Amino acid sequence: MAVVRVSGPRALGVLAALAPGLTPRPRQAHRTVLRDPKDGAVLDDGLALIFPAPGSFTGEDVLELHVHGAPTVIDRLFEALAGLGLRAAGPGEFTRRAFMNGKMDLTAAEGLADLIAADSEAQRAQALSQMGGAWGAVIADWQARLLDALALLEAAIDFVDEDDVPDGISDSVPERLKGVADEMARHLAGERSGEIVRDGLRVAIVGPPNVGKSTLLNALAGRDAAIVSDIPGTTRDIVEVRLDLDGYVVVLADTAGQRATDDPIEREGVRRARAKAAESDLRIFVQDSRTRVGLETDDLARAGDMVFVNKADLGAAGDADSRFDTLFGSALSGVGLEALLGALSARVKMHAGEGGVLITRRRHRDALAAAHSALLRATGSAYPVDLAAEDVRLALQGLARIVGRFDVEQVLDRIFGQFCIGK
Repeated sequence: MAVVRVSGPRALGVLAALAPGLTPRPRQAHRTVLRDPKDGAVLDDGLALIFPAPGSFTGEDVLELHVHGAPTVIDRLFEALAGLGLRAAGPGEFTRRAFMNGKMDLTAAEGLADLIAADSEAQRAQALSQMGGAWGAVIADWQARLLDALALLEAAIDFVDEDDVPDGISDSVPERLKGVADEMARHLAGERSGEIVRDGLRVAIVGPPNVGKSTLLNALAGRDAAIVSDIPGTTRDIVEVRLDLDGYVVVLADTAGQRATDDPIEREGVRRARAKAAESDLRIFVQDSRTRVGLETDDLARAGDMVFVNKADLGAAGDADSRFDTLFGSALSGVGLEALLGALSARVKMHAGEGGVLITRRRHRDALAAAHSALLRATGSAYPVDLAAEDVRLALQGLARIVGRFDVEQVLDRIFGQFCIGK
């Protein structure tokens, strides 16, 4: 079956043209024969539903046609719709119309996109939460409180001579702003938790040539994702695979072996490997148990990284490095891989946090950071009230960039709604 959706002011008229005489009730499925308005030829025997504005996904009149999914049926139906003056929707256009018509904010629209792309349980749950308005509700609460504070500041600036405006009306503003700023700071302190759930924990497999990095990647992925060879420098570019570990996504990246080389192509591979390792959330340093080289001089290592001592079945494994989580095993035989996967699973859960409303995109984090900085300035010691008002406006603009809406009239509504000014 296929669902063809039509949205816009002519949607209900389209149904009248395709199924003359049908008088459907809103949001109820009606079986009907669909005909080409041009010559009356039968297109299909299907179902029709109407959703009159504003009670639809887009906020416009919407028609849904449930027809058989054969390509020829769809092609003929699209030809008939084009003959009525309709055009194909662009990518995301229905959701965009829903946003423009006030049916959802940008965070909910992004949540819908994340739900469509979700391939893990954690991604699904987080996307549903955002699509349901959880993050938007937090932003809306901050906006309402900041608008109240801004109304007090504006009243103190512009209407100080009015009898209805009491003295010291803005005295409570710093405490109000601090409360919002503190809540923003807690969300910003999440260390990419929501982004890690959405995009996956980025893990770079790093080490010198021929220690088994590509073999380890293939073993964890369960397929031959990377070329394995005894020839040093085989891996030149980044090879990535995605794993689902207990409902969380981990993105593993096999990188070129770290060594000095005169080969310009391999040297570029080493540069890319270092860049990938630096930008990753976690690094797994692979060592050959017989040599244990590669980590001691590697400046890419950070606290919390992991070491996998490979080829441990060949002996001479040595002691664990106390600075890092160190595991021993063999990528070729599979020894120790279950423990490594368990450690990765625990690590991604730690980075993902304990759920709740999380920042899921870099643009959210950047806009929220800008809003937070503005509030910190506004609550500064002996800060002039007019400058404080401007910073509160900047904070509101930062929040508006997240949800996609901010109306200057809201400030006036707050002012004139709280005080009998200009009666």
